[in-house]
Amino acid sequence: MRAYHDEEWGVPLHDDAKLFELLTLEGAQAGLSWLTVLRRRPGYVKAFKRFTPKLVARFTPADVERLLEDTEIIRHRGKIESTINNAGAVLELQRGGSSLDALLWSFVNNVALQRDWSVDPHVPSSTREAALMSKELKKRGFRFVGPTTCYSLMQAAGLVNDHYPECFRYDEVRALR
Repeated sequence: MRAYHDEEWGVPLHDDAKLFELLTLEGAQAGLSWLTVLRRRPGYVKAFKRFTPKLVARFTPADVERLLEDTEIIRHRGKIESTINNAGAVLELQRGGSSLDALLWSFVNNVALQRDWSVDPHVPSSTREAALMSKELKKRGFRFVGPTTCYSLMQAAGLVNDHYPECFRYDEVRALR
């Protein structure tokens, strides 16, 4: 978890495949610990074709059954089916001339939010932006994208800098916004 925090968490991402990966992993975390998901991340990368939406969207019911037997991922039918569904939703965005990147970043006006720790020293589980993102993603057919999952995605993908100011990553990530 230290390497994830020190190298990835909070770094602004603008790549649809990487954003799709984080969306999948954050959805997989529902009801579980982040450590459980991180330990299975290599299995997810393999099982879901490096999170290439075009390939994942082609998965069939037989693929779902195969993945339900894959001990390298979280074997939850709803989470597996939502990943396949969400790959199709990413493709639909792209066919419409947009991207997952453009949609997600629109909720922060394309600039990473910086938390004001002097006002509120507690990290929220969701925010107004995350609730709006969740609503829009659901409207566009995405699944496993509740407000808490969306806020975790925002943190992971650098849409918000939730590192504490005392953390060495705070200023580094802030400079990337």
